[in-house]
Amino acid sequence: MKPYIIILSMLMGVLTSCNEFLDVTPEQKPSEGTFFATDKDATDAIDACYWLFSLEDLFGRNLFWEQVGGDDITYGTTRSGNYDNLYNFSYTGSEGQLTTPWRLFNSYLSRANWVIYHLLKKSELTPVEKNRLGEAYFMRAFCHFYLAYRHGRADQGVPFDRYEDYSPYEYQIPEQRATVMDNYALIIEDLKEAEARLPFFEEYGEDDYGRAHKAAAWGYMVKVYAYWAQHDASKWALIPPLVDKIETEGHRGLLTNCADVFTIANNWSKEYIWSVNSSGHNFAGSIFPGVLLENKAWGLYNGWGSLKPTLGLYEEYDANDLRRGVTLLAFGDELVLFGETRRYASGSDIAVGFQVAKYMEPYAYGTVEDGVGVSDKISTNGDRPTTDLNVPIMRHAEMVLFKAEALIMNGQGGPAATELNRLTSRAGLGNKYTDATLDDLKHERRCELACEFTDRFMDLKRWKEWTKLNLPHRGRRHDDRDNPNSPYTDYNIRPARNFNPATDIVFPYNPDDVVKANGKLKQNPMD
Repeated sequence: MKPYIIILSMLMGVLTSCNEFLDVTPEQKPSEGTFFATDKDATDAIDACYWLFSLEDLFGRNLFWEQVGGDDITYGTTRSGNYDNLYNFSYTGSEGQLTTPWRLFNSYLSRANWVIYHLLKKSELTPVEKNRLGEAYFMRAFCHFYLAYRHGRADQGVPFDRYEDYSPYEYQIPEQRATVMDNYALIIEDLKEAEARLPFFEEYGEDDYGRAHKAAAWGYMVKVYAYWAQHDASKWALIPPLVDKIETEGHRGLLTNCADVFTIANNWSKEYIWSVNSSGHNFAGSIFPGVLLENKAWGLYNGWGSLKPTLGLYEEYDANDLRRGVTLLAFGDELVLFGETRRYASGSDIAVGFQVAKYMEPYAYGTVEDGVGVSDKISTNGDRPTTDLNVPIMRHAEMVLFKAEALIMNGQGGPAATELNRLTSRAGLGNKYTDATLDDLKHERRCELACEFTDRFMDLKRWKEWTKLNLPHRGRRHDDRDNPNSPYTDYNIRPARNFNPATDIVFPYNPDDVVKANGKLKQNPMD
């Protein structure tokens, strides 16, 4: 089926976008008396929910723009305004990089809600409908989670309603929950409903790769519990047995070579848990690799070069850590581009000295014809630069790290060291740890998951790393931007900032929605 490839044709006929937070009614809602009559109806309805993964404003770019608030990712000098607000923690909630994900996650949550509501009204479900209901529970939990942890506080949750709690549902403004812990509890409930109905990944045929599966539901339970543990430390104890279950029953695990994770051949390897299913031949998929590629890709392809890694991230790695070369390109490093070996240099507007390397494999293939890179692994549309590489959202290495963190938080540094050593060994560093500390965990998480959709910015906030959040972004300014051998000077790309935990710990709501809600949506505290 390859959900992300065929959804566009379904989207207009099945469900249309709920364009605003308050607009919770599908604009072209099919007749309740005629829809959900067949397996195909249920499949078409849930497939429309998967389209969110291909959107530029989510896992194509906008969600990652938030990472400029952290310490790993910086942005170009031609960018200002909203991007400066994200960097300086002076956001108002009106920034497009915040309002668009808020609107889209609410919209797709509403779609999943609608599918659940109608399938639960049926007296008996076919096996296919049962699976589709599991997918709908997963997608509702997924969208709810991204709204909750990014906007929810210990003293104020995010709006959420389950359509099935009302009969009939009146498409009202969702109830704002009292605390984010209330949201997390509801998300876990949905993930448990999902796991009870979903198959294991290996039970799918290739045409259904990309659909929700049991191990993905368990993986998001792990992440929810880790974030919930900021407010209730007892949740840490729930994580290690879940991660073990993901390995033993879900058959997820680590690949032997850390570089193999980011290859097209391993899109669906055992390390896969959840990703954006991409294809260079179609509109669907993530444009993220093209967003990170050098601007104009040295004249060979329309890379965007919008975001770059910082010098601080580069310095985090041991010189012998294989993950540094997997993750980053520094000036002078070799790369293969359209079949030709070259050395990295950058003339982009961001004088940093580095580029993200993790997603470069699709650009290695093909040839250069008439000064243009040609490959069957990438999109021919430079304005929609998807590739054949799936972009990971969650992989098993993150589960190993969450297990190690949970063990450390419960005073079990020895068993945690065993988990961290699984990652350091394949990174060429051997067994580094005997009694792992939280600082060890923080280091390994940064090195392993850098430049992925795992939210380093959130990590720094939940660890209360206020000092690191205040540090300036640093880079290297090379004397000759086109010469890989050019000498460089370390410098501050941007000045230090001032993170205020009382107001900056989560993002504010779209102020327009707060006004429209007429008291039913309370704004988060702001400076």
